[in-house]
Amino acid sequence: MEFRNLGDTGLKVSLAGLGCNNFGMTIDYEASEKVVGAALDSGINFFDTADCYGNGGSETFLGKALGADRDKAVIATKFGVPMGTGPLMGGGSRRYAIQACEASLTRLGTDYIDVYILHQPDPETPIGETLDALNTLIDQGKVRYAGCSNLSGWQIADATWEAEGAGMRGFVTAQNEWSLLQRGIETEVVPSCEHHGLGIMPYFPLASGALTGKYKRGQEFGKDSRFGGGEGREMFTSYYGHFVSDENLAKVERLEKVAAEAGLTIVELALSWLASQPVVSSVIAGATRPDQVEANAKLTRGDLGAEVFEAVEKAFAAEG
Repeated sequence: MEFRNLGDTGLKVSLAGLGCNNFGMTIDYEASEKVVGAALDSGINFFDTADCYGNGGSETFLGKALGADRDKAVIATKFGVPMGTGPLMGGGSRRYAIQACEASLTRLGTDYIDVYILHQPDPETPIGETLDALNTLIDQGKVRYAGCSNLSGWQIADATWEAEGAGMRGFVTAQNEWSLLQRGIETEVVPSCEHHGLGIMPYFPLASGALTGKYKRGQEFGKDSRFGGGEGREMFTSYYGHFVSDENLAKVERLEKVAAEAGLTIVELALSWLASQPVVSSVIAGATRPDQVEANAKLTRGDLGAEVFEAVEKAFAAEG
């Protein structure tokens, strides 16, 4: 397993990370424990969760599954998405950030969070207030580093300037959706992170399964798949159905040819294309079974050559 610094810090994180959003939602504790064990055995040390995943269940499952191996893990969790009704149960206010951190520490069964992340922008709270709260938590030893998720390029720059101007610690990492099918962050977010020294941790690197090659244009999706009839299909499709549109599946077909010519699988191309970006610290892929974790760990490589990147761009240039 390759390890990289998390942005401009000395914290080492595995290039392949484990997204724990399935814990307490798609899979139960027993299955989650097996996934965590497989991750550790595969050399993965970075585990990403959030308080809202499974309404706290993901954090609870992760903390319990790590158990005595807590010190081998870098845990990132997130706050800001509403965890209840009313105006005080979400957002980036000082009050809520500190409250949410205490709750996450309890669920995780730990006395510190390695990377504490603002889950989404809060337009009603000044970013300086959120950063001040995160700095308080760091000073208390309850948090090691602060990060952000789903912020735009200008919001990342604004937060960095705010922190520097006030003599505070700023965000060291950004989590944003990034894959071969979702490349919008390359315009502003990636340059902003590069300039300000944030390490990017892409989520949905396989575009919710579209980049595994198991979905084909003109073919009925497997009944056991999320898009074809598996548990929670209707809700899942309403959120992520765009990934398996005819347009995207046509892109996947071209990318499969690129992968084959490079001696790679489509999954290996999708994960390693991200992992080979210098600004990326860890690629966050979810899993529901141990074999998926093991495969992702092996297929996430940071050494793709320029010729593969060029072939990918040619494939996209050939659209239409």
